Amino acid sequence: MRKNIAAVGAGYWGKNIIRNLYELGSLKTICDEREELKEIYEKSCPDTTFTSSFSSVLLDPSIKAVVIATPEETHYELARKALLADKDVFVEKSLTLKLEEGEKLAELVEKKGKILMVGHILRYHPAVNKLKELIDKKELGEIQYIYSNRLNMGRIRSKADVLWDFAPHDISVILFLLDEFPDVIFSTGGSYFQPEALDVALIHLDFPSGVKAHIFVSRLHPFKEQKLVVIGSRKMAVFDDVSKEKLFLYSHKIKWMEKIPVVQRADPELISFEMKEPLKLELEHFIDCIEKHIIPKTDVKEGLRVLRVLQASRKSLETGKKIYL
Repeated sequence: MRKNIAAVGAGYWGKNIIRNLYELGSLKTICDEREELKEIYEKSCPDTTFTSSFSSVLLDPSIKAVVIATPEETHYELARKALLADKDVFVEKSLTLKLEEGEKLAELVEKKGKILMVGHILRYHPAVNKLKELIDKKELGEIQYIYSNRLNMGRIRSKADVLWDFAPHDISVILFLLDEFPDVIFSTGGSYFQPEALDVALIHLDFPSGVKAHIFVSRLHPFKEQKLVVIGSRKMAVFDDVSKEKLFLYSHKIKWMEKIPVVQRADPELISFEMKEPLKLELEHFIDCIEKHIIPKTDVKEGLRVLRVLQASRKSLETGKKIYL
């Protein structure tokens, strides 16, 4: 692999991206405004350069791509400048904070012929891809309902509320598993520390096929929970990203006895798969895309689909009405 990628942002999540890019042999430059990090990365990532200037990254012809892991409110401007400088771009979720900004980036991608990949990491999680395989093989029967909980006593963000901070993961996965887009969205939630920043939200999604789903996100929760449940006509699946064993199938059945429904419970079946670090798989995919110039699984169009759900959810929250798409 060629060392031709710059990592922009070395903070909370950026440091994990830097570690993986370095291990993959693709990291050339680390860019962060905090000069005090230079000494740290000179030791942990030798043979890379450190700069506090994003402009110098854009002007460096040896840098072919940038990976952006900065606060969401900076994504649009940084990605726009990188595309204009003829760099391929990976931007962490959310793509932007405004749908119209995401649409402008999509137009720029088309105009420049560059790659823009969005960091929807769960699309690269081996358990999620195994779950998709089970769904496509009808192992669960017909899908009836999906719900996800992403809960934590998390960081309180001033610019990005919990919808943009937590929900993109689950929106992306549900759209992927169902392979369709919702036609009705209704949301509710609350802000408890800052008037404009939601801390708790519940999103209801209706799909054209008749499948319904809900997403519950909160950064005011006493413990961490990251769980996705898929209810099928034959079996139920649980993806629990907090547990060591990630994926389970339940074959509970309901039988009618003298016109009374009786639940017959079954022990959970642990589903095996080869577990690899999702972030590394995601970045390997980005590297493959820029080297072969192929469209990423989570391209700018995928980012826009997630933004449309987020925007509709926010509009529903503000109006108290269902949003029809």
